[in-house]
Amino acid sequence: MGMPVEFNTMIVTKGKEQRMEENIFLLTKEGYRIYPIDIPIEVRKTKDGEIAGEAIVEKLQLHENKTVVTYRLVALNSTN
Repeated sequence: MGMPVEFNTMIVTKGKEQRMEENIFLLTKEGYRIYPIDIPIEVRKTKDGEIAGEAIVEKLQLHENKTVVTYRLVALNSTN
């Protein structure tokens, strides 16, 4: 039996990220998603929106058809 998996090269938050520490964020996404770990990737609020910054994914948790991404923001392009 197969399992649907999506491979992502950027983090799209849709404003649902949670700040854990000063530069550490937690984001829960529906479905199973794989992100590159330990290399900088773009962070955007929407898929076609402007780049909000760059982050390094530090941890991925896949459980019950959800993915929890823990990432460290390393560059911020706006101060909203």
